[in-house]
Amino acid sequence: MSSNRQRGGGWLTPATLAMVVLPVLAAWWSGSWFLTAIPVGFLFGFLLQKGDLCGSSAMSEVLLFKDARKLLGLWIAIVVSMVGFAVIERLGWVTLKPKPLLWASWIVGGAIFGAGTVLAGGCISGCLYKAGGGNLNSMAAVAGMPLGIAMVEHGPLNGVHLWLKRYAVKAADGGPVTLSSLTGLPYWLLALLFAAATAGVALWLRRREPHAPGSLLVRDLWQRPWQPWKAGIAIGVLAVPAFLSAVASGRSYPLGVTHGVLDAYELLTDAVVVETGRPALPAAAAAGPAAQQSTATLAIPAPAKKKVSGWLILVVVAMVPGAWVAARLSGQAKLLPKPPEQTVTAFFGGILVGIGAAFATGCVVGNILSGWALMSVGMFLFGVATLLANWAVTYIYLMGGEWR
Repeated sequence: MSSNRQRGGGWLTPATLAMVVLPVLAAWWSGSWFLTAIPVGFLFGFLLQKGDLCGSSAMSEVLLFKDARKLLGLWIAIVVSMVGFAVIERLGWVTLKPKPLLWASWIVGGAIFGAGTVLAGGCISGCLYKAGGGNLNSMAAVAGMPLGIAMVEHGPLNGVHLWLKRYAVKAADGGPVTLSSLTGLPYWLLALLFAAATAGVALWLRRREPHAPGSLLVRDLWQRPWQPWKAGIAIGVLAVPAFLSAVASGRSYPLGVTHGVLDAYELLTDAVVVETGRPALPAAAAAGPAAQQSTATLAIPAPAKKKVSGWLILVVVAMVPGAWVAARLSGQAKLLPKPPEQTVTAFFGGILVGIGAAFATGCVVGNILSGWALMSVGMFLFGVATLLANWAVTYIYLMGGEWR
């Protein structure tokens, strides 16, 4: 029996293809394009696990191990996304809508988020793919995240959230502050400049460091972990069809997971309306003539329900099996129990991650991977606040306040 079959590759490979292909066919046949979120989330979780590309780990490992390879992989994913977004924007397939410069929200949210990621052992997407691989601490952190997000969106911290959002800076034309609005250069030209500079630096670094030749065998591609830069390229490429999938589903922004976590939680615990991006029939027409007459007679408005995004929910939910498949193929899928005090810390760290992400209306995926790719200055501010807070807590909590 081959090692691939021992790890489950004999049945995981067709199952993986089914997870990617069948939802696309179902979406094309029914017009329910939000179903394409399933392969998007599945592949996203798969690629994150293959490259072990967690935003929090990428930041912390610069201090812990003097290793910036994961941070470089994240940056490559951003730049590849930039180029892809520039292409589909020039083709008229999408409209770029970067987030505004809400400086107070981005600084406060980024600081809380960055600190929380160290205690939780990962950012939101990082904990999702690590939970898919069997990390118990990540599971505890994921359980705490929707509680933190809900505290800001619907709970006692909502007033602070609204107050922070009052501090907004607009561009000269009244729109969001972006690199394009500051420099006067078009988005597509800036994307090409970033791509050229990144390629030049990458080639220079590659010449300075010896490297082993990579394998071209498909078997090794499935089974072995990937270098962060390879996963970064793949994630950046995936971000383009993910953006198109989101737009077809009624969402005008690329990849994000923060509100998907909250929406999935509320779908399980509350009465909600799932938005799918499909035009819906009026409630009375959908119910039939008898219901129309009854509604007209009673004229009692139904209580409003919270709206949740079906696209975001499917992305978040599909990330976990995608990560599990990648971990299974690499022989890394196993339950990883941790000391109880670490698991409790991860849970409360997850709450902090949720609070920070809600204040900042996004996490590493929505605000850095997608936000930086859209060249929002506010998202660069969030990224700096997150990085500094992550480093501060890494130095105190993980390094004991000492340089190693």
